[in-house]
Amino acid sequence: MRSLTRILRFTSQLWKFYLGVVISAVIVAITQLAVPFVIARATDLAVAGVRGNDHHIRDIMLLAVVILVLDVVNSLLTNVNGWLGDIMSAKMRQILSTRYFSKLLELPQSWFDEELTGSITSKLTRSITNVTDFAKAFSNNFFTLLLTTFAVLIISAIYYWPLALLLAIVFPIYVWLTALTSRNWQTHQDVINHHIDTAGGRFQEVVSQIRVVKSYVTEATEQKQFNDHYDATVDATRQQSNHWHLMDTVRRVVLNVIFFGIYAIIFVRTAKGYFGVGDMILLIQLMTMARQPVQMMSYIIDVAQRAVAGSKDYFSVMETRPTHVPQTATTTIREPEPGIPMISFDDTVFSYDGTNRVIDHVTFDVSPGEKVALVGESGGGKSTLVNLLLGLYPVTEGTIMVAGNDISQVTPDALRRRIGVVFQDPALFSGSIRENIAYGTEATDAQIRDAAHRAYADRFIERFSQQYDTLVGERGIKLSGGQKQRVGIARALALNPKLLVLDEPVSALDVSIQAGVLNLLEDLREKLELSYLFVAHDLSVVRHIANRVAVMYLGRIVELGEVSEVFDHPMHPYTQGLLSAI
Repeated sequence: MRSLTRILRFTSQLWKFYLGVVISAVIVAITQLAVPFVIARATDLAVAGVRGNDHHIRDIMLLAVVILVLDVVNSLLTNVNGWLGDIMSAKMRQILSTRYFSKLLELPQSWFDEELTGSITSKLTRSITNVTDFAKAFSNNFFTLLLTTFAVLIISAIYYWPLALLLAIVFPIYVWLTALTSRNWQTHQDVINHHIDTAGGRFQEVVSQIRVVKSYVTEATEQKQFNDHYDATVDATRQQSNHWHLMDTVRRVVLNVIFFGIYAIIFVRTAKGYFGVGDMILLIQLMTMARQPVQMMSYIIDVAQRAVAGSKDYFSVMETRPTHVPQTATTTIREPEPGIPMISFDDTVFSYDGTNRVIDHVTFDVSPGEKVALVGESGGGKSTLVNLLLGLYPVTEGTIMVAGNDISQVTPDALRRRIGVVFQDPALFSGSIRENIAYGTEATDAQIRDAAHRAYADRFIERFSQQYDTLVGERGIKLSGGQKQRVGIARALALNPKLLVLDEPVSALDVSIQAGVLNLLEDLREKLELSYLFVAHDLSVVRHIANRVAVMYLGRIVELGEVSEVFDHPMHPYTQGLLSAI
């Protein structure tokens, strides 16, 4: 119950809908309760009419009209209640979904490193569906029945207190028996959720890597793993359902016995003359009303249990600590003063696990307008250094300065808007070329075209029939490797950055396309007053881009100097080995 209360607090802005549901439910309950009293009165009049000369036709017809009015009001308010519940659950879905997405966007990169994309999506879908389904069911059905039951309890106590006593026993016994199954149900549901999330994550991963799956003929293996997860959910569901329905049978038998006692009391007291015929009909109808929510209890508790499990997953994400930004962090980056490097790594240390250093006391500068290449084998720390520069991970020790600004004291937005980034995989979004170039900016059409022109992307864009409105498909699948990379470079240039970071932008391209992109980057080096930090593991491409080169090995800078100096006179054995391999 605490989890559901937490959801209500989390969505407190929906209080008008909550109030509307309560008011409409109260009115619906009143109209439902009033009908048995009217029918009881009409029954008494009809019985009196049979026994006497006055058949009370006028009064009976008037009571029939009253029943009609009550039924119409009930129908109207039931649908108003249902409408409020539908809109409320939709708005609740909106609130929970948008806050979840907002939370994901502010979480540190390290959190995503530990999660499968499909699992993140699966948790969102399941959690919010379970919570909103409960809210909708509770507002549209159960709340009205619950109010009716409490009213019946009071009315039955007025007529004959043992009826109220038996009725009062029903709910606590039913809830107690249900509580016995709750822990068992939650345990199995956690297992089910785990397998569904894992299977969903793998599903999305396989679909996104389908060429690899087919190339390595692992379709059967992937299918088996997927099937195994759902086989496990079936086994867990079978155990969960066995226990749940066994206990539900016990609950229903207890319910039947108690209501047997209630009906027996009503019949016997009517036969003895304590209750009139109208009273008997009234009480039977009231007991039927009280029985409905009890019979629905299994369904409501089932939905509530799923909502509790869903809210647990939801809030586990919402409670994750976001990227820490100091309160004193500035939202602007000042321009570099003369003599101040554009980038400065000062004794920088970084470790993912707090023990093994991926970056080990790195120190070097990139001056304004200078082009520095980071080279070395895969796993040497080059891309990690770029991630640190972008503020995706906090440094463990030392500092990183951009234009004289300590990046730990600058908001991530301010930092990243000054840095144009081109990755090995440009990772375009499904949409148009225009949207991809303008991504993250408010670039005008003229600025988009200018960025495309500077990236030599306009040469192929203008050959498309839709030109800049051409749809690129998921991850830019409709474009060639070179075309995607040029769009990625145009996207970086559209930011009008002072610093361009290129993380192995040509390593995934074939030789002919690679040469074209390198010529483009070399041309940009000459035309634009940009500082470059270029990441590569192939020294043969460095001459096209860099003034200086920093050789990384096992997280350290082992050689630093002018490109020609390092290439012609390598000092470190590792650099000598790299050059000899060219």
